[in-house]
Amino acid sequence: MELHDVWFVLIAVLWIGYFFLEGFDFGIGILTKLLARDRTERRVLINTIGPVWDGNEVWLLTAGGATFAAFPEWYATLFSGFYLPLLIILVCLIVRGVAFEYRSKRPEQKWQTNWEHAIFWTSLIPAVLWGVAFGNIVRGVKIDKNFEYVGTFWDLFNPYAILGGLVTLTLFTFHGAVFASLKTLGDIRVRARKTALGLGLVTAVLALVFLAWTQASKGDSGSLVAMIVAVVALVGAIVAIKVGREGWSFALSGITIAAAVAMLFLTLFPNVMPSSLNPDWNLTVSNASSSPYTLKIMTWLAAIATPLVLLYQSWTYWVFRKRIGTKHIAADATH
Repeated sequence: MELHDVWFVLIAVLWIGYFFLEGFDFGIGILTKLLARDRTERRVLINTIGPVWDGNEVWLLTAGGATFAAFPEWYATLFSGFYLPLLIILVCLIVRGVAFEYRSKRPEQKWQTNWEHAIFWTSLIPAVLWGVAFGNIVRGVKIDKNFEYVGTFWDLFNPYAILGGLVTLTLFTFHGAVFASLKTLGDIRVRARKTALGLGLVTAVLALVFLAWTQASKGDSGSLVAMIVAVVALVGAIVAIKVGREGWSFALSGITIAAAVAMLFLTLFPNVMPSSLNPDWNLTVSNASSSPYTLKIMTWLAAIATPLVLLYQSWTYWVFRKRIGTKHIAADATH
């Protein structure tokens, strides 16, 4: 296996990690409006991800940085062609981080409500746009012989990509509801389980259509295996949450995300960004990659840094592993 193949796999793993972690993160943000009934319950939901949301975003920064260094042609075409949706995602992530930090800075209800609106929308919009973006990457976009995107912003909103956006939205919200049921106590935990069950059924229908469409148009035997794993894991997650096995449900919903993302990357390989105009203009792991020397240096750095990051993040989740509920929010607390 060539080094550029190894880095394609590593980038796929980084995106899997990001969507697994940021998936329930986005889901919790969306559920602050769909599940929480008052400011106290919204505070409970926010507190479930308070210690970890910024660490989850490290995976996105690492995935972007790895793509820039390992596949500069891919990075250039992707970020120029998808400039506006990626800019919207970036703005949402910035505002979302500010909202988490600033919501509690003043006690006025209007102040906190406005920031809660920001948390909801800046969680929902990226959850949709990431699905749209990856749907287009798999489907193929208008890339010319110079590896430049020549389509428009509206070309990105085709039926396949829109369906991908709906899948990521529902899947992340389901993942977040399962996480909420795993991390909370009392009535909100019961309602989170009920919400997760309803979301799971909707997600299963949308995901099955999207994955079957992907397999029919782009798939092979490897992607078929990943699709089967994703579907079985999603069904298992729904059954587990129904019988109250929240830990199993969360693990299985995470496997669903991992298998679905793996399927998308398996359908891509050896391409990294197909051209819908001419297959000869596809960006591939070979024509979009950096030099072998650059990839070799990157491999050594990744081998040293990655275990440290994983250890630190695992320790963070272990420290903040306990459930919380409304009883942990002081009656007179405004933040």
